[in-house]
Amino acid sequence: MAKAITVAELFAGVGGFRLGLEGYKDSSNKANNLPKAGTFKTIWANQWEPPGSPTRQFAANCYRTHFGNDSVVNEDINKVLNEYEQGLRDIPSVDMVVGGFPCQDYSVAKPLSQSGGIEGKKGVLWWDIYKFLKIQLDKSPKNAEWCLLENVDRLLKSPASQRGRDFAIILSCLASLGYCVEWRVVNSAAYGFSQRRKRVYILARRNANWELSERLTSGIMSRAFPFNPVGNISYVDIPKDPFVATKDFNSEGSKTSPFLDAGVMVDNRVITCKVEEVYKGQFKTLGDVLSPESEIPDNFFVDDSQLERWEKLKSSKREERINKYTGQTYFYSEGSMAFPDLLTNPSRTILTGEGGTSPSRFKHIIKIGERYRRLVPDELDQLQGFPKGWTNTGMSDNNRAFCMGNALVVGVVNRIGKEIYKEL
Repeated sequence: MAKAITVAELFAGVGGFRLGLEGYKDSSNKANNLPKAGTFKTIWANQWEPPGSPTRQFAANCYRTHFGNDSVVNEDINKVLNEYEQGLRDIPSVDMVVGGFPCQDYSVAKPLSQSGGIEGKKGVLWWDIYKFLKIQLDKSPKNAEWCLLENVDRLLKSPASQRGRDFAIILSCLASLGYCVEWRVVNSAAYGFSQRRKRVYILARRNANWELSERLTSGIMSRAFPFNPVGNISYVDIPKDPFVATKDFNSEGSKTSPFLDAGVMVDNRVITCKVEEVYKGQFKTLGDVLSPESEIPDNFFVDDSQLERWEKLKSSKREERINKYTGQTYFYSEGSMAFPDLLTNPSRTILTGEGGTSPSRFKHIIKIGERYRRLVPDELDQLQGFPKGWTNTGMSDNNRAFCMGNALVVGVVNRIGKEIYKEL
């Protein structure tokens, strides 16, 4: 039997990375079972929802319900790491670190050359990932061979004043720890999943013997999600010091980022390109995850008196507005959205505000027969690839929707995990 790849799951939420790697059996629908990606074993996880009141820890409670009372450390990760450095607690050695983290300003306040190394902005969760990786490597250079991260795709082009700088800082940090990197923007619906969710997945491996241009089209990410390159293939140099990236990367203020849909970094050198997805499998739709109408609570059906408001919010508009800071007049416009949402298409991206009865431009509304209704939490669970009822662990419907808005498509992680395991 192959040795298990031990995993630490940071910002674990309700366990999307863990399910994607370890697989699951859906007791309510055997056809929805997800085979494990390989012999992965999550041995440590952290989840903390600020502000830190007990009522806000519904995601960690869900994680415990499914994986056991001791399966997750439900404390602020910054506090956990500081206590480890003070010798007040232990963190186990792992082969792989996974996690999703917010897109923020990752600028660096202290260069590598100064004693103590990189110092990033306080309260920014990327630096806790960097610190966790460094802790693992300080314990043993054989630890944390792999790292798999997920973020919104705008990470590749933030901030607006210095396009691509934040991602350059992350790449520089990973290179400083000895990692080579693949990344890929994945639109889940383009590869058969029932939700249109576009996210960037960042895969890093230490001491990898990768050839830059070959890896772009034959690496793990390209095998998991095949594509044809579109347009020109670009090369970018990444500063060896993240502090230099903070000051100088794209400092001329170009309106576009040099980082495109797919890319590879080896020894601070990047190759990147736009992609055309290649997929020949089955495509799933919103209609595939709907619960029987007999299971839908009355409060999810939309009263006829509210339909006009729903339809208006989803229609196109062009409105004159005034900037509250400058007093200048401008026109705000937005396109129309489907009303109701089409059951024959993949769903739109689930957002954290999907819950609640009030009409909204961004919530889903569907029509079954002559009745309109919102999506129930069981359907949101399945649109993210979780088993039906995964978040039905005592939390409110609104909190269940919040958890799914923060989650990832489990099957995307599963496909990446399978390719990692093959490469081993």
